[in-house]
Amino acid sequence: MAGPLDKASGAMPFHPGSVPVTVLVGEGGERQWQLAEEVPVNLAYNGQPHVVMMATPRDLEDFARGFSLSEGVLVSVAQIADVKVDEVEGGIMINVLTVPKAKVAKERQARSMEGRTGCGICGMQRLDQVVRNVRPVKPGFKVDSRAIARAFAELPERQIMNRDNKSLHAAAWCGPDGEIRLLREDVGRHTALDKLIGALAQADADTAGGFVLMTSRCSFELVQKASSVGIPCLATVSAPTSLALDLAGRAGLVLASLSGDGVVLFESARQVETLP
Repeated sequence: MAGPLDKASGAMPFHPGSVPVTVLVGEGGERQWQLAEEVPVNLAYNGQPHVVMMATPRDLEDFARGFSLSEGVLVSVAQIADVKVDEVEGGIMINVLTVPKAKVAKERQARSMEGRTGCGICGMQRLDQVVRNVRPVKPGFKVDSRAIARAFAELPERQIMNRDNKSLHAAAWCGPDGEIRLLREDVGRHTALDKLIGALAQADADTAGGFVLMTSRCSFELVQKASSVGIPCLATVSAPTSLALDLAGRAGLVLASLSGDGVVLFESARQVETLP
């Protein structure tokens, strides 16, 4: 089903990062629709290639900052002097320019293959590169399942692009009361989270004072990314994997998901609360 039409023009409002198409509906009917763009994005540091990821070409400076932090390539956005985004033949090139003497973590550099959409470990060459030690998050943040339920209820209306193309993941930053304060969308869940992390870092947000809501399952890579920047709670539509829950327990990070019983909060390997 196509997204909402602009009442004034009869056409769907266009979103950067989408491609307009004409689709056939019923017998001979036509309607304007949009498809999310999915393009190769080559991320480099000071001109040195690092990784190629499939992503939606929108909020790419946020992606570069967030990927740098969540993957441990850099320790702070203060190490970034500039982010250059250029369209090139076959995709997009992002060059992250670091400040003098900034150290780019060699052990996190130069993956050997492209990252498929939704893949968080593509190109890793050794097993010890896959599951990293998680950073403990700051203790003390308390989240109520009602706040998470509020955020889940608000999420569809906040996914501006997905309302029209029905194919994008979202990562949203929420206050303790469940109000969605910031949201990023992408064809890939990992890339959506990286974009959100980059936006939060650029805004100098207190990542210990809220939680992240995502439209995906909770895999271990998402826990690694969240804990790396001090996010204390990660709520996803689907349940966490066992490895995600184990890593979350090590980091002191609370996981949440939707179920037939409502919102379920997990702490380590123990279910701690449900909300009908």
